[in-house]
Amino acid sequence: MTRGKICVSIAAQDAKSVSAQVRAIADCVDVVEVRLDAMAEPEVAKCCSLLQKPLLFTNRPLWEGGEFAGFEDDRIAPLFTAIELQAAYVDFELRADPLLRKQLLQAMESAPTRMIVSWHDFKSTPADSDLEDILQQMLKSGAHIGKIVTTAAEKTDLLRLIKLQEKALAKEFSLSCFAMGEVGRISRLATLYMGGYMSYGAVNASQATAPGQLSVRQLHALCEQFEKVESED
Repeated sequence: MTRGKICVSIAAQDAKSVSAQVRAIADCVDVVEVRLDAMAEPEVAKCCSLLQKPLLFTNRPLWEGGEFAGFEDDRIAPLFTAIELQAAYVDFELRADPLLRKQLLQAMESAPTRMIVSWHDFKSTPADSDLEDILQQMLKSGAHIGKIVTTAAEKTDLLRLIKLQEKALAKEFSLSCFAMGEVGRISRLATLYMGGYMSYGAVNASQATAPGQLSVRQLHALCEQFEKVESED
């Protein structure tokens, strides 16, 4: 059975702390997201040196739920460093300046790094027409992978996200699509078996980087249980 990747999202003050946290859960994850916006200084090179897993570098701004409050040129500078060091992924927000996105994509032409273009809604799940518009923007963005994360108020929101995931699959576009909040927790598992590229978890419950986020051990255990049941049928 094919499933998407499990990514641990780590917000720590320095590369050494990130590395220590990864060691405790390395057997459960496929990718490590380093939240540069949580660092005192963006230690990209040290992370690449210390960590053996594929790395995703994110420098999330305040206006997209992150901690970075400076100028955009300063925010994306460490992402260029990540590309130069051949990191597996960098995350860049759909709402950000498309000219800066173009510059990052141009830098990737001579590197194996792939761009994840992301969009988050911390209050609700938009109407279907709005979700489809976001997907269309991602398809035209030039990014390799999309990430659409909403906040679910009811189970019907999850069904609408599943439909959006199906539309991305039909267009052969890699998309991570799930919901935050208590209602959305199940979608973090379900997306992995419905064509979702990747789901994100925390090192542990106290270090969640988003509402309703499972720990990667919980997510990994649920995957194992689901796959065991499927293999027995």
